[in-house]
Amino acid sequence: MDVKKHGAAALARVLKVLVSVTFVCNLIVLPCVPMLTTTGGAADIVELWGQMGPYLFLLGWQLFGTVPYLTVLSLFLLFCGVCTAVILWQARRVLITIIEGDTFTLGNARNMRRAAVCCFLICAAALARVVWSFFYYASPAPLFTYNALFVPLFLMGGLLCMVMSALFRQAAELKEENDLTI
Repeated sequence: MDVKKHGAAALARVLKVLVSVTFVCNLIVLPCVPMLTTTGGAADIVELWGQMGPYLFLLGWQLFGTVPYLTVLSLFLLFCGVCTAVILWQARRVLITIIEGDTFTLGNARNMRRAAVCCFLICAAALARVVWSFFYYASPAPLFTYNALFVPLFLMGGLLCMVMSALFRQAAELKEENDLTI
């Protein structure tokens, strides 16, 4: 086995473990988003957990929809969490093909395209939230939030995934042509 291929496979194995752990953590936290947004953060949750225990989880979902800002925040975080889970799953699938040594496939091109679509969806959701915040607060303050940072960040991430998708597709087509040549 080539040293470069072995090194890439070893790195892909480590990345696959990290991506898998992140994916599982994402799925665990996703149902807790309304609780996290309505209680005010981690410090309050520790204090409230001592008083309410597991009922705190239900309280978050019960309060969901009562305060407009918290509802928009919860919906935004839930939507981004689902898109992030899809991105992580697609990355995991690409890493598996790298470990197997069959990197340049049309399947990887489709995986990267799905990841790009999810990046663009997060970008659009962040832009919508920034616009909503302009009207809700009637000030330019939303330009200085993480939502405004998400717009160019995930736009560039989506464009990078589209370029990677095109490269995977072109490499797969060249590999197929090469395999047909005697």
